[in-house]
Amino acid sequence: MEIGIGIAIALIAVIAVVVLLRSKKSTANSAQTKVVAPTQHSVAEAVASTVSLSSRFARTSGGFAAALKSAFGAGSDDAVWQGVEEALLMADVGVSATEVIIAQARKAAGRSSDPDLIKSALKNEILNVLNEQSNRELNRVDPLTVVLIVGVNGAGKTTSVGKIAYRLTRAGLKVVLGAADTFRAAAADQLDTWATRTDSIIVKGAENSDPAAVAFDAVASASDTGADVVLIDTAGRLHTKQGLMDELSKIRRVVEKKAPVSEVLLVLDATTGQNGLQQAKVFAEAVDVTGIVLTKLDGTAKGGVVIAVQQLLQVPVKFVGIGETAEDLIDFDPEEFVDALFA
Repeated sequence: MEIGIGIAIALIAVIAVVVLLRSKKSTANSAQTKVVAPTQHSVAEAVASTVSLSSRFARTSGGFAAALKSAFGAGSDDAVWQGVEEALLMADVGVSATEVIIAQARKAAGRSSDPDLIKSALKNEILNVLNEQSNRELNRVDPLTVVLIVGVNGAGKTTSVGKIAYRLTRAGLKVVLGAADTFRAAAADQLDTWATRTDSIIVKGAENSDPAAVAFDAVASASDTGADVVLIDTAGRLHTKQGLMDELSKIRRVVEKKAPVSEVLLVLDATTGQNGLQQAKVFAEAVDVTGIVLTKLDGTAKGGVVIAVQQLLQVPVKFVGIGETAEDLIDFDPEEFVDALFA
């Protein structure tokens, strides 16, 4: 009897020591990268958006349609096409893309001044420009898809990470979010909220910690837990171009020690117009951009930037933001966009 009691006391002591050691280890790790497991709610309660791109694109389509109508009343053939060119430029299609569209559409329409024929020719040529880069699916690879999300602060980058996570978890995929924007204190908190809303795991580090280390830990966590996709939010500081290039290159280099990067999505604010195109050039030079996320498309009268940025970078626009809710980041459909533009 005494021997049995002695063994029981010994076992209790061993368990107490193990618990104490684990507690100390957890405390030590709290200053390093944190892995926060998802909760089990919110995604199942979400209601899909039924609002079309056309209804959210009224500002651009209205201005473009009015400019076209004015052009068709210009009189001579040259005056009509000059008016069409001005309408495209006003919609922020950009000089380079506008020249291509006008040249081909004018060739297709011949010397006709029929508005319907000119509109049809314009639609076809805009679609030709947009469809040059037709792969708009998120590039998924097995066993783990690694996606870097880049863009300047204020473009909606962190929100886009959350909205993409929302789409993926609704499709039944397991997602890890990497809070590698460690220089903006609110970024990790914002991503934490999205992790809760989307039932994703979040990996984050201390403020001002090495972004590449956090990104690596996120990929390692995703690999260890059998996740399908890891989305890595990066800093968007443009204080120096070289500094940005070095930081993004380092993140990619470090991450690929664990798994290859399958997608680099550039987030741009559609309302910034030509400034957005300049940002796109900088990021394209810093990292190999494979797709574009264009946010706030519903808030601009210059939605032609969709055409301009794709023609500039020669990479596809994959997602567009047309509102504030999680459902309002939608697949970009060129035909729907062109129909909305001319509505």
